[in-house]
Amino acid sequence: MFHHALPALLVCLALSACGPLPGRPPDAPFRTEVPPPNPRGLDVAIFALGLVETGYRFGGKNPESGLDCSGMVSYVFDQAAGLKLTGSAAEIARKGRPVEASRLRPGDLVFFNTRNQSLSHVGIYIGDNRFVHAPSTNGKVRADRLNQGWFASRFETARSYFD
Repeated sequence: MFHHALPALLVCLALSACGPLPGRPPDAPFRTEVPPPNPRGLDVAIFALGLVETGYRFGGKNPESGLDCSGMVSYVFDQAAGLKLTGSAAEIARKGRPVEASRLRPGDLVFFNTRNQSLSHVGIYIGDNRFVHAPSTNGKVRADRLNQGWFASRFETARSYFD
C-alpha cells in the first residue's frame, strides 16, 4: 500500500505549503494565520490519500473488506498516528478540539450533515479545501472539495486531534 504513498506525500506537502490556490472563491478569506501542518496530521492526510479508490462498505473498518466514513477515519488514525478514534461520526466529533474552517490543517476532520442528521458524515482534510472520505456514492473512497458540490452546503464543523 505504501508504494502509492510517495505521490500522495508530494501532493500533500505541496498543498500544505502553498496556501490558497487559484480558483479560491472571491469571498473566501485568505489563510494567512493557519499554523504550520502538524507532522502527525500530515501522516494522516498522506495515509488517507493512499486509500482513494478503496471500496465502500457500510460498517466497514478495514480496506480489505471495505470502509465507511467513520471506519476509514478510525483505521487511518490508528495506522498513521497511533490514535484510537472509534464510534460514529458524531462520537468521533465529540472527542476533538473545534477548529474554524479557515484554520484547517491536513489531518483535521471535517463533519457534515448528509442525512438530515447532524454530524452524520466525516472526512479527513488534506489541504487546499479538499478532503478524503468514504461516501456510499460511487462505492469508493475519494477526494472532494469542501467549497464545491453537494458537500459544500452540508459542511457543519471541523475538529483537530493534534496539538
